[in-house]
Amino acid sequence: MIEGLAAGAPPGGNVPEYSVSEISGAIRRTLEGTFGRVRVRGEITEFKRYPSGHLYFSLKDERGKISGVVWRGSVSRLGLVPENGLEIIATGKISAYGERSSYQLVVERMEYAGEGALLARIERLRLKLAEEGLFDAGRKRPLPLLPRVIGVVTSAQGAVLHDICTTLLRRFPRPVLVWPVAVQGEGAAAQITAAINGFSALDGSGDVPRPDVLIVARGGGSLEDLMAFNDEAVVRTAAASSIPLISAVGHETDTTLIDFASDRRAPTPTAAAELAVPVRTEMLAELEHRGARALGALSRLLQTARLRLDRAAAALPDLPGLLGTARMMLDDRGRRLDVALPGFVQGRRVALVAVERHMPAVDTLLSGRRTRLALLGSALQTGLRHGLQVREARLGRLRISPAPLAALVRERRAALVGAGGQLEAVSPQAVLARGYALVTAGGQPVTSARKLKVGEDVVLTFGDGQRDAVIARKKAAKAEQTTLEL
Repeated sequence: MIEGLAAGAPPGGNVPEYSVSEISGAIRRTLEGTFGRVRVRGEITEFKRYPSGHLYFSLKDERGKISGVVWRGSVSRLGLVPENGLEIIATGKISAYGERSSYQLVVERMEYAGEGALLARIERLRLKLAEEGLFDAGRKRPLPLLPRVIGVVTSAQGAVLHDICTTLLRRFPRPVLVWPVAVQGEGAAAQITAAINGFSALDGSGDVPRPDVLIVARGGGSLEDLMAFNDEAVVRTAAASSIPLISAVGHETDTTLIDFASDRRAPTPTAAAELAVPVRTEMLAELEHRGARALGALSRLLQTARLRLDRAAAALPDLPGLLGTARMMLDDRGRRLDVALPGFVQGRRVALVAVERHMPAVDTLLSGRRTRLALLGSALQTGLRHGLQVREARLGRLRISPAPLAALVRERRAALVGAGGQLEAVSPQAVLARGYALVTAGGQPVTSARKLKVGEDVVLTFGDGQRDAVIARKKAAKAEQTTLEL
C-alpha cells in the first residue's frame, strides 16, 4: 500500500485524487524504502558513456531488463571497466525518475558474475589475439646478457619491488628505473599501458636513461585482482614494446594474457630479476676460466713453434763439415795424381826400353817410337789435368748456399714475433690503451659501484696516466634512479 499520499477524497466520491508529482514521489519513496541496497546479476547491454562522465546501460537476463546508471563520482570505484556483453553483479539501490515515470538501478560497484564467466571472457580475448599473431614465438626477442638499466612497472608499495631490488643486488647490481602504477582496480590497465609506452618512448638522450629490459610485475591475488593484466590494451602494448619485456604477474600457478605477449614469462617477481641479470661471481669465474684457457692455448702455440724451429735447425746439414770433407777429398786426389803420373810415365819408358832391346837397331824407328811416346805422355798428362779440373768443378757445385737457411730463420723469427704480439694484446696495459679505465680507492681496485660512497676520492688509471675523481649522486626526474658518476 502506498503511504504518504494526501488523503482527501473529492466531493461526490471515495476515490482519492493526486497530482502527478505526488504519485511520482510516492512511488519513488516506496521503491527506495522497500528495496534499499540490492545486488542485481545480469548482462550489460546498451552501454553508453556520456561527456558528463555518467555511464548509462541496461542489465538483462532471459526474462527481463532494468535500466542502470553510474554517476561520475562512482566510476573510479566500480572495480572493473563495464562493456557490452559482460555478465556482472551490480551493487546499488533502486530509484525512480519522476520526469519519465521510470525506475532505474543506481550502481555503486560492479564485480564479475563468477569465475567461470570471467575465464570465458579471458579465453575469448586470448583466442582473438592469438589469431592476430600477437603470441607467435617468432615475435619473442632475446634478453640482453647484461642490461645497463632495468625498468620496472609495478606498485610503489608492497614486497614486489623490494624482492626485485634485493635479487638484483645479490646477483649483479644494476640501476633500476621504477614507474609506479596501480596493479588492480579502476584505471590500473590504463596506468600499466602508459608506463610501458613511456619506457618505450625514451631515447636515452636526456637525464633519464633508456632501459635495456622491462619487468612488469605484481604479487599474487584472485582472478579479479589480476584482471588489469588481462586487459586487451595492456596485452597489445606489451606485444608492441620496443624494449624486451619480462612478465611476472601473480604466483607461479597464475597465468595472465600478458604472459603470452611478453618476451619471457617469469613465475614470480624474484624469478624475473634472476632472468634479467646473470650472477656476477659466476660471470667473473667464467671470464677467468676463458682467460686461463686463452693463455694456455697461446703457451702451447709458442711451445709448438719453438719445437718446430729446433727440429728445423737440427735437420740442417753441417756446412763446415761438408766443406772440410770435400777439401780433403780434393787434396787426396791431387796427391794421388802427382804420384801416379810420373810412375805411369816411368813404366811406359821402361816398357819401351824393353821393346827397344828386342828390336833391330834402327835409329829412325827408335826416333819415331820416342816421338810417339812423348806425344802419348803429353796427351795423358793433359787428360789427367782435365779430369782433375772437372772433379774440382763438381766439388764446387756441392757447396751449399746460406740463403735458404737465412730465409727459414727469418720465417721462424716472424712467427715468434707474431705470437708475442698476441700475448701483448691481452695484457692489462693493452686493455687500458683500448679505452678502459681501472678504478681504485685506497689503493685497492673497485669492482662494485655500490661499494663507493658519495664524496669518496677515487683514482682512475688510463692507458697513458692517472686522474683523481670524486663520487657524486645524481637523481633523474619522474623515475627512481641512482647513478654513480665520476
